[in-house]
Amino acid sequence: MDFDLSDRSEAWLEKLQSFFDQEVLPRHRAWLEHATRGEAAPFMVDLQRKAQTAGLWNLGLPELADDEPGTRLSNLDYAPLAEVMGRLFWAPEVFNCQAPDVPNMIALQNCATPEQKARWLRPLLEAKTRSAFGMTEPDVASSDATNIATRMVRDGDDYIIDGRKWFITGAAHPRCSFLIVLGVTDPEAGRTNRHSCVIVPMQTPGVRLVRRLRWMGCEDHVAPIGELTFDHVRVPRANLLGAEGEGFKVAQIRLGPARIHHCMRSIGLCELLIELMMVRSSERSAFGRPVIQYDTVQRWIAESRVELEQARLLAYRCAWRLDQAGHQDAWRDVSLIKVAVPAMLQRIADRAMQVFGAMGGSDDTPIHQALAWGRLLRIGDGPDEVHLRQIFRMEPMPSWSVANSPYLSAHPA
Repeated sequence: MDFDLSDRSEAWLEKLQSFFDQEVLPRHRAWLEHATRGEAAPFMVDLQRKAQTAGLWNLGLPELADDEPGTRLSNLDYAPLAEVMGRLFWAPEVFNCQAPDVPNMIALQNCATPEQKARWLRPLLEAKTRSAFGMTEPDVASSDATNIATRMVRDGDDYIIDGRKWFITGAAHPRCSFLIVLGVTDPEAGRTNRHSCVIVPMQTPGVRLVRRLRWMGCEDHVAPIGELTFDHVRVPRANLLGAEGEGFKVAQIRLGPARIHHCMRSIGLCELLIELMMVRSSERSAFGRPVIQYDTVQRWIAESRVELEQARLLAYRCAWRLDQAGHQDAWRDVSLIKVAVPAMLQRIADRAMQVFGAMGGSDDTPIHQALAWGRLLRIGDGPDEVHLRQIFRMEPMPSWSVANSPYLSAHPA
């Protein structure tokens, strides 16, 4: 593996960084003001138009068709660009690179029929609509996805859907026009073949947004989280995404890229947190000297840098594996970064909060949101325990035993 960025990635990174510095970052405070009032930023559409004109569009989709707008960057080439976007929670939307829409685009690219692509994928690629993915349920342990209980019963040429979903990212967005819903279509099938994915328009009778959810007191203004009920919701069987009984296959196709994109953006957020620690500690004095001169603060910053560089290399290797081997052969690497990066984000955000003091827990900085985001990522898209279990299962058993190990100086009695 070559650890240097490709010339192509370097060129796109320079272009994106320039656009970010000139067009996105100067509008951050204005975006925050609108978000606090629950308003859409009026300049977002114009920013998106500028980004698309600059070619900075659909950067996280390497498998675009010839007539679909985007750059077709590899996952590895996209990784450093995602870092730049990750410095601001709302920046990915400028480039149509936000979750959950990008993973949904990938699922539609791989599993949708031509008719479904025309109706659902194309508007997402052009940022004309928003979407969500309905999986997690309040009444079952969704960490074991085979517990998902929403029922999808065939009735002629339709499915009738009944169930409840919550913590559905993007479901409370006013422009969300459809969801990909995971539910049980054949309760008598094997554990991993009972479920299917069906596209459900938000305006379908029986779909109800129960409430908008927050996480640890934080609002997701980019993709507002919702709780939904499905009460005798009727959709045509033509809305089945992929084959019946292959719901988990569809889910895994979208979850692999979703997890790595979250990690890439989190690395960029950690870079910002380290910069904030450096600046804050250099500008404040305590007990007669600048805070940055204290060994404890220096150690916090240094430890953060060590952890960040390790995580970045792990994420780059995962992106490279995804490019080289595809989704099926990159699961171990995806699980590794899914465990490592959110935990790192939590630790660095905690140190940054300690350096900033009370200000770090206020809305004046992104630190408390970073801490909450890191904690959420340790649960969302598969909790740590599930990924650790998968990592353990893929750990090879050595061929030798303790009794005959050549590595021990003496055999046990």
